[in-house]
Amino acid sequence: MSLALITGATAGIGAEFARQLAAQGTNLILVARDTARLEAKAAELHAAFGVDSEVLTADLMTPDGLAAVEKRVARDDVTLLVNNAGFGLRPPFDENPIEDEQGHLDLLVAVPMRLTHAALQQMLPKKSGTIINIASVAGFTPRGSYGAAKAWLLSFSRWANIHYRSRGITVTAVAPGFVHTEFHDRMKVDKDNVPAFMWLNADQLVRIALRDVARGRAISVPTFRYKFLVWLTKWVPASIVAKGALRGR
Repeated sequence: MSLALITGATAGIGAEFARQLAAQGTNLILVARDTARLEAKAAELHAAFGVDSEVLTADLMTPDGLAAVEKRVARDDVTLLVNNAGFGLRPPFDENPIEDEQGHLDLLVAVPMRLTHAALQQMLPKKSGTIINIASVAGFTPRGSYGAAKAWLLSFSRWANIHYRSRGITVTAVAPGFVHTEFHDRMKVDKDNVPAFMWLNADQLVRIALRDVARGRAISVPTFRYKFLVWLTKWVPASIVAKGALRGR
């Protein structure tokens, strides 16, 4: 029986991964900070699909929370890891408290790095396992510390997929654009200036991502519109790209 551990599992992209994996019969370990929301999500998925969901309440930005999730993903029953937890920062880099930037960097880079390392310890001996890292199209652009963190995740996932593929492990970075989730609402940013055609629904994104994962791809960029925009970043001057519309997931 497949067992997937998903961080940031109660809303948005993480919740949609949980739903679609549950629909495939995958049992789940749901990780987030809010126990009540986790239990509600677990009950919802069991009622809809009959799968079992283990609830793991943890704040990944604390040493104890991260250690608890590392310990759980290192157990050999976990077959799939989805590193989804994350957030964005609204103010410019120089206006943010450095503690906020450090926490942001830790959650977007250090946490998926450590959880991937923990997962590999039990996946490699079995020569089987899947790791999905939620990156962003911002990682292809000069978009401040968020884009830089996501660029690290893209590069790391490309390398890991090449390095571990022959040993039975698939590592895929998913690079969404703008997705209808709580992400931008939590940042309290105006979404009206983003053209309607740029928005994706989470169910479409996850469906494409799981298809690309099944094909063993290192990078999953959803829909032709975003593939074209990523291609365009290779040819348009960086100063123009930095002022463009690729601001976030």
